[in-house]
Amino acid sequence: MTDRSASNVQRDDPAWTRRGLLRSAAALAVVPLLVAADPAEAAQQLPDFPAGVALYRSAYRNWVGEITADGLWACAPTDAGQSVAVVNWAWRHGWTVRARGSAHGWSPLTVTEGTPSDAPVLLVDTASHLTGLTLESGSSVRAGTGVTLEALLTFLEEHGLGVTAAPAPGDLTLGGALAIDAHGAAVPAAGERRLPGHTYGSLSNLVLSLTAVVWDEGGGAYVLRTFRRDEADCAALLTHLGRALVTEVVLRVGANTNLRCVSRTDIPAGELFAAPGSDGRTLARHLEEAGRVEAIWFAFTEFPWLKVWSVAPTKPLTSRRVTSPYNYPFSDNVPTPVAELVGRMVSDAAWYLAPVLGNAQYDAAALGLVATLSADIWGPSKNTLLYIKPTTLRVTANGYAVLTTRDQVQRVVAEFTSYYRERLTAYADQGRFPVNGSVEIRVTGLDDPADAELDGARAPLLSALRPSAEHPEWDTAVWLDVLTLPGTPYAERFLRELERFLLRTYDGGYARTRVEWSKGWAYTDEGVWDDDEVIGTTVSASFGEAVWGQAAGTLDRLDPHRVFDNAFLDRLFR
Repeated sequence: MTDRSASNVQRDDPAWTRRGLLRSAAALAVVPLLVAADPAEAAQQLPDFPAGVALYRSAYRNWVGEITADGLWACAPTDAGQSVAVVNWAWRHGWTVRARGSAHGWSPLTVTEGTPSDAPVLLVDTASHLTGLTLESGSSVRAGTGVTLEALLTFLEEHGLGVTAAPAPGDLTLGGALAIDAHGAAVPAAGERRLPGHTYGSLSNLVLSLTAVVWDEGGGAYVLRTFRRDEADCAALLTHLGRALVTEVVLRVGANTNLRCVSRTDIPAGELFAAPGSDGRTLARHLEEAGRVEAIWFAFTEFPWLKVWSVAPTKPLTSRRVTSPYNYPFSDNVPTPVAELVGRMVSDAAWYLAPVLGNAQYDAAALGLVATLSADIWGPSKNTLLYIKPTTLRVTANGYAVLTTRDQVQRVVAEFTSYYRERLTAYADQGRFPVNGSVEIRVTGLDDPADAELDGARAPLLSALRPSAEHPEWDTAVWLDVLTLPGTPYAERFLRELERFLLRTYDGGYARTRVEWSKGWAYTDEGVWDDDEVIGTTVSASFGEAVWGQAAGTLDRLDPHRVFDNAFLDRLFR
């Protein structure tokens, strides 16, 4: 990949930089503004609303501010009982209910862009009160769906428990993570066996039971009902995409482990992502040795930031012990050179600086790892698994899971990165720079229901990691994400080309592409989540019509009045 550096870039004054950043949704941590409702207005617009449930006006912002809605009505039930009362009120008055956690997502599964303030849409905040945590046994935990992953993993750690892998952001709510089959990065290393209570799949695969608000035909109202993992209906709720309201779950967990995380920035992309069978320090070789890898490849650079986790019961001599998460401050807090470049690109439409930004991000990582002694860290799993704060650079992201066999991982990575490099170079040759962030690659196992250690456990119907009935040999997923600043010209067109490549290359032969629910997909040349063929046909086909039909039918039966719905979900489940 060529490095088109721009030597004439000048640092701007600090005041300008701050203004530039404030204008960039990618660099601004947006906190929803909650305005207490006027009682008279609330009584007029939401008559007979359940007493004791506080109402307020709220803005909704997704992770990058691309989906926004101002002045929506919102509430924060104090317990599951109040949640039921709110849902029944919404049903009787023709409103829809949208559960909101941390809004750390990209896709329109919660709120669709353009939702007006007077729309009959009620946000239900889970993170305020639905946050209980108790041990059910030595291998299970009961958790409210509003609890954050950081709080959950901290609680588990205090009891000697943990998970094999988890998403990097600690601010995700558990309910939000389960709704979209959130995952980490882990497959078994050579000779490694799964520990009891653990999974190499998504967090949804750890669920033993869940409690949701569902329609009761006999009673003629919505009620709380608990579903065990061995019940058919539970399979649809394990990854429900916002078509349900889950208030509490019981998760299978296992003994905590100490993890070592070694970061490297000295392996060329051509070597790491080489064709299968190549000698050298390939991604597949690191998977074989450690089982847990993540590659972050900044645009227009040659050396990815590679993280390799390995199980290490005792601290290696060269490792630094870490006692808390978020050990990459140069990533969590935007470095000044990166901030200045982002500000200039957004404010002056200087998108040609993408190669400079890519190299600045690489330099920040390479130098930051050394300066903060973070290139080799060790400690309880939580402290190396969680490493993204809300203060990180906010970028938009597409996302896909490619299901295949373990021995084909390097082939998938080599084919994808080769195509990505070729197209990015071709765009740059035309003076177009659609990507200014990074490619991120992770590898996980699939959702094997046997990991729940419950007889008759069902696989999540709509998890991207659901095993394929047609290809039972597939045991691995390669997760592929491309990150870029919101508003970057030609980004949608470029990402559409990538999507088309993935769908035609991994079409069910030796691999299959599924979308990553929380990210960007269904691209047109001008937008995202807007390709009718992908939304209406491709997505369901990637699961199989029988599986998709079972999920859709179950969710409709549990919510026949479509209280848990929005315009995008209508298109997806039409």
